[in-house]
Amino acid sequence: MKILISGGGTGGHVFPAIAIAQALKRIDENIEILFVGALGKIEMEKVPAAGFKIIGLPSAGIQRKNIFKNITLPFKLLKCMSMAKKIIKDFAPDIAVGVGGYASGPALRASAKAGVPVVLQEQNSHAGVTNQILAKKAVKIFTAYQNMEKYFDKDKILLTGNPVRPDIINNTAERDEALEFFNLKKDKVTVLSIGGSLGAGTINNSIMKFVEQFQNAGIQIIWQTGKYYYDNIEKELQNKNCPDIHAMPFIKRMDLAYKAADVVVSRSGALSVSELCIAGKPVIFIPSPNVAEDHQTKNALALVNQDAALMLKDSEALEKFFTVVNELCKDEKKQTLLKNNIKKLAILNSSDIIAKEILNLAKK
Repeated sequence: MKILISGGGTGGHVFPAIAIAQALKRIDENIEILFVGALGKIEMEKVPAAGFKIIGLPSAGIQRKNIFKNITLPFKLLKCMSMAKKIIKDFAPDIAVGVGGYASGPALRASAKAGVPVVLQEQNSHAGVTNQILAKKAVKIFTAYQNMEKYFDKDKILLTGNPVRPDIINNTAERDEALEFFNLKKDKVTVLSIGGSLGAGTINNSIMKFVEQFQNAGIQIIWQTGKYYYDNIEKELQNKNCPDIHAMPFIKRMDLAYKAADVVVSRSGALSVSELCIAGKPVIFIPSPNVAEDHQTKNALALVNQDAALMLKDSEALEKFFTVVNELCKDEKKQTLLKNNIKKLAILNSSDIIAKEILNLAKK
């Protein structure tokens, strides 16, 4: 059996794709899997690191801020379509899986044209443009949220949740082990800040503005800055006496980070939301305003409306960040309410459900 998986651009697309591939391999280790991604994007690093082969296309999305950069877009698209057509011919997949992001467009269109069945996995509560375009060609669409009929044919939809890395689902780590790993103190409240795989400028600036207040309040922070922000943040921290603020470019042991955290501050990308439901942590979402159709706000509100999370607008973060985080750190009753409600929204076996359905469709 040969399966093509395409998409990427952000960790929110890439990590679910890897989780699906790992689930397929658990079912049948002889399955041959090929990824197709975008050159220069996160998938070109993370997919090979997970043990899978990937081919990169010179894909690019529409530039909304600088429209002049879109001049070369048609030429890149033609090249991607030509490359995708050759990949499908050479690899001859039994089924093609799209996980969103502009890299999936050419590969999935070429698959459909070649008569290869296409399935999609939509991580967000607001469907991405690429998946909305490809939906007409798909035989099945796996969704993480209810009420997705406004984007897709209801007969094609299967509610599965988002695939999450096995180390998050099967997290057997002890809290003491997690605290020791991050060099944290047992007697202090721990806040975990995750701004997505690439970091988040607003969250980083907000923490830096209030680092001394957090230190004085007895709050320690595990701070994933993103690699682009890390060097400047580390230099600034060296000038401040804040030993309980632990900055790092990327957290490899997210299972330990969740185990150590009492409160989480996070962007509300689809993968982060799904992981936090499984981790069962009280969370303050700060949705990114720099995403299509403001889908991160919609993701966050899906939980806020069920008393399963709090939300702070990106535009208000620099002013209110410390107050909102500090209040939740002190309010154990509110923490318990949020924990209990967010756990109810977790779907633990999403990648296995999707993998089995992919194989059934391929065999048909």
